[in-house]
Amino acid sequence: MKELKNHNLTETHFSEIIFEKRPCKDANGQPAAGLFNAWIFLNNPQQYNSYTTKAVKEIILAFREASNDRSVVAVVFTGVGDKAFCTGGNTKEYAEYYAGNPQEYGQYMRLFNDMVTAILLCDKPVICRVNGMRIAGGQEIGMACDFTIAQDLARFGQAGPKHGSAPVGGSTDFLHLYTGVERAMYSLTMCETWTAHQALHYGLISEVVPALKVDGKFVPNPLVETGRWLDDYGRIIYGTPKTGEALAKGKELLAAGEIDLSLLDEAVESYIARLLATFPNCTLKTINSLRQKKLEYWDKNKEANREWLMLNMVTEAKAGFRAFNDGPKGHREVDFVKLRQLLAEGHEWNEELQRAISPQFQG
Repeated sequence: MKELKNHNLTETHFSEIIFEKRPCKDANGQPAAGLFNAWIFLNNPQQYNSYTTKAVKEIILAFREASNDRSVVAVVFTGVGDKAFCTGGNTKEYAEYYAGNPQEYGQYMRLFNDMVTAILLCDKPVICRVNGMRIAGGQEIGMACDFTIAQDLARFGQAGPKHGSAPVGGSTDFLHLYTGVERAMYSLTMCETWTAHQALHYGLISEVVPALKVDGKFVPNPLVETGRWLDDYGRIIYGTPKTGEALAKGKELLAAGEIDLSLLDEAVESYIARLLATFPNCTLKTINSLRQKKLEYWDKNKEANREWLMLNMVTEAKAGFRAFNDGPKGHREVDFVKLRQLLAEGHEWNEELQRAISPQFQG
């Protein structure tokens, strides 16, 4: 047999993510000799697996390596711990380095765009294993994946318009393809999160599994109404957060239990076992044909969105990210009413305006 060529761009040593090859199992749960799955972990649990510039570069290289590895059947994209898959870009880095520096943020966003593209062009099926919150940029890179399987304590959503940005790193391109325009519009502007059960109901994800164990048995998320019913106005309600006494009891049950992600891993392995039992090229062609719908919007908009995000780092993003990073706990958003009042008076965007609306300069 002739020597095989290495098509990776560079040799990679990962420090901010974890890259593992795990045995690929068949439908009977037995390892298939010589076949593996590539597991890519965001590894910043102290900051809810937000990605730094270095992590973005490593994610690009990890997907390229997994894509080129002949022995890899599928890629699992996930995060360390049970609190978050990913909450987007590292706001500390945004606030302390990129805020007010559009030329630097433009280079960062070039890397971000390459990260999303690396997922969309991966030559292997990609499963997003949602081990916790999938918010903001985390939602965007998650939607670039082909399948999403979540533990039922996870939440999904955007935060951009609340913190000085717009969800144009993929969400405005992808979300409506999953949920329709109306739900996408509501999610992206209101910045209200969805429970895992709502995300399943809306078509955003493929499967939800329990993660809370109480007295050795798995129980559904006790903070969420998991049934489907009509409210007092005849509206269909599904997977909404509990309130009042029901919420208080749910929190007690949550505190009494422990998080166990073994069912999440079983579900991921089950999906891959079914993919294993298909012709690889036919499967990849099917996946790539569906990815084209995402790529159609992504390729059309990504550069214009990158340029807008650059310039926004001088105004709203500068104020929003610094408020989130420097503001007091529980008060990390700007005074939106004051901002609109000042703009209505014709006030220019300058340091005086930013100090007037920012919580870190008040009181």
